[in-house]
Amino acid sequence: MTETRLTQFAAGGGCACKIPAAQLEGIVAGLSGATHPDLVVGLDTGDDAAVVRIAGGQAVISTADFFTPVVDSAYDWGRIAAANALSDVYAMGGLPVLAINLLGWPVDVIDTDLIPDVLRGGADIAEGAGIPLAGGHSITAPEPIYGLAVTGVADPGRLLRNDIAEPGLPISLTKPLGVGILGNRHKATGEIFPEAIATMTQLNDAASAAALAAGVRAATDVTGFGLLGHLFKMCRASGVSARIDRAAVPVLEAAVASLREGYVPGGSRRNLDWVRPHLDAGPGVSEDDLLLLADAQTSGGLLIVGEIPGAPVIGETTRHTGSGPRITIP
Repeated sequence: MTETRLTQFAAGGGCACKIPAAQLEGIVAGLSGATHPDLVVGLDTGDDAAVVRIAGGQAVISTADFFTPVVDSAYDWGRIAAANALSDVYAMGGLPVLAINLLGWPVDVIDTDLIPDVLRGGADIAEGAGIPLAGGHSITAPEPIYGLAVTGVADPGRLLRNDIAEPGLPISLTKPLGVGILGNRHKATGEIFPEAIATMTQLNDAASAAALAAGVRAATDVTGFGLLGHLFKMCRASGVSARIDRAAVPVLEAAVASLREGYVPGGSRRNLDWVRPHLDAGPGVSEDDLLLLADAQTSGGLLIVGEIPGAPVIGETTRHTGSGPRITIP
């Protein structure tokens, strides 16, 4: 029996299937964020999740994230999608308390016997996070889609946000880059990269707790818009610029080789096109360097303005004096 390759049924894979950043910003440009006395974080800064203040001095964090298959294994796809959805809560400095499934399936094209494997993967990640995964919603769809809607809680005075970064602070990254490139190679060849699956299924819970313990105030997670895209969004929201040391950025070794062989997701190229006008790259920075920094990540690490144990410092925030933020890569 021929194994079903789920990635062959998706136009994009993982967070690379996001609407491109430039196009998305044009779509929402005419919309205004909701106003409510208890809304702490909403639409305006493009942060990782919405936050609302509730009685008892707590805040509720709400998010939803889903995408098409990034790997052929139904079980691993479920795990990756669940870890990615939970990351939005951790990126805000919160603790997830409940999740529900979101599933779309082309029932006339792909055997529904694979669905329990997807759901089991999501359930195992939720169990590892210590929360119930209770119910959800499913529809028929032209492509397989899976993810979670997640509810979390946090102290509203200790949130991690993308709009309060200050200049003169170190920037740390908690996971290596390159899973987008390896996902592109996996889709094209069927090759499996265990190191990519391992990093995508790793929860960001410990990194979030370490950031809070270190007094960090500004953070975001690195997903479909790549390191450069998410850093640019943070700089723009906070009114700062940044300098990145390319040599200090952790990268999966297999991704470097795969990039040289031409395995680059279209989403990564679009990310670079979007952020390139805001870059000041030195003469020693190659196009491949920039593509790695713009690589569309799925379930990536936290990008932290500050230092935490075990996470490499990859640069620093700086003051900017122009009309908008600049990202310098010497």
